[in-house]
Amino acid sequence: MLVAWNLQDFVLFIGLDVGKSEHHATALATTGDKVYDKSLPNDEAKLRQLLAELTSRHGSALLVVDQPATIGALPVTVAQAMERVEVAYLPGLTMRRMADLHAGSAKTDARDAFIIAETARTMPSALRQIAASDEQIAELAVLTGFDDDLLAQTTAARNRLRGLLTQIHPGLERVIGPRLHHYGVLDLLNRWPTPQRIKEAGRGHVRNRIKKHNPRLAEPMTEEIFTALAAQTVVVPGTEAAATIVPIIAGQLKDLYTQRQQVLTQVDALVEAHPLHQVLTSMPGIGVRTAARLLTEVVGKDFKTAGHLASYAGIAPTTRRSGTSIRGEYANRGGNKRLKSSLFNSAFAALHHRPSRVYYDKKRAEGKTHKQAVIALARRRLDTLYAMLRDGTFYQDPETIRGGTGHALAA
Repeated sequence: MLVAWNLQDFVLFIGLDVGKSEHHATALATTGDKVYDKSLPNDEAKLRQLLAELTSRHGSALLVVDQPATIGALPVTVAQAMERVEVAYLPGLTMRRMADLHAGSAKTDARDAFIIAETARTMPSALRQIAASDEQIAELAVLTGFDDDLLAQTTAARNRLRGLLTQIHPGLERVIGPRLHHYGVLDLLNRWPTPQRIKEAGRGHVRNRIKKHNPRLAEPMTEEIFTALAAQTVVVPGTEAAATIVPIIAGQLKDLYTQRQQVLTQVDALVEAHPLHQVLTSMPGIGVRTAARLLTEVVGKDFKTAGHLASYAGIAPTTRRSGTSIRGEYANRGGNKRLKSSLFNSAFAALHHRPSRVYYDKKRAEGKTHKQAVIALARRRLDTLYAMLRDGTFYQDPETIRGGTGHALAA
């Protein structure tokens, strides 16, 4: 959320445009005068020395960064460990809008650092707080970030493989494509990467190959595969080249699935060890992955109301009004997209839960599309989730609540 910082608490405002190897720091006094404007290496000793010198010479300081994680993690951590230094974060979109208010169109580190410092000095309400790092949350953030990368690679590899199979044998792809998450299918493609080689292997060998990893899938899928193979008699040009590529991609997918499982095992352990684990997972539709996302994106941040949290997540509608020509509410295109996606998926998963289903059906009856109804449900669920996190209480169904011991989704 946006935080109203008290300018009287600080005599110095330090804007830090962070970089991989070096940062640019600009320090402004309360009068707007520059007292420091130089680059410095991304090094703990140099950062600590600079902050110590500035605070000893001028007084308490507010350090503002444009990226609180990744390349900005070290300066944030160093500043949080020092006396007389507070740390804040200026979101990228706000930063770009503030840059438009300043003369010139150049994009330099020095200009960006100055704009960050000047915004802190004149518009503290645009800043966001950065909570002191929690070791569990920090580890979760690293692991979930890497899992996001693995997921993107998995999706790309799966789409590439399905595209290649569609090119050489559409019927076979319709059978195999939706089942590429099964190890038995990937093992089959690694051993016999073309339709002709699968035919030559025969039903028995194909069935046994799939059965090693997916016993219940082996028999029905083998029949579907050979039915599809019988429907195409021509060999499409490029099939032999596919014999080289298909095993490579199948191997990559298998490795990616294994790596994701290793990462998610660690994520599961961290989430289950967190004090809020049982609170979060008590709500229908919230599993370990969603809980991990909520811990990394919500816990530790200060939101005054559920509305602030919904706006941050990007699931609160945007109101647009101008005279009599423009009136209405529109979908929010901004917000934290990772959190928004998790809340949407969680709401969708909760449709088997009766109060959630009732609310969803109510929105559909009002004329909303499936996606709009799920977003509306996610927004309603977020009110309950906010109260649960605020009070540290478990979710309870409306029928079972007695004496206000939990929070329920009001349908």
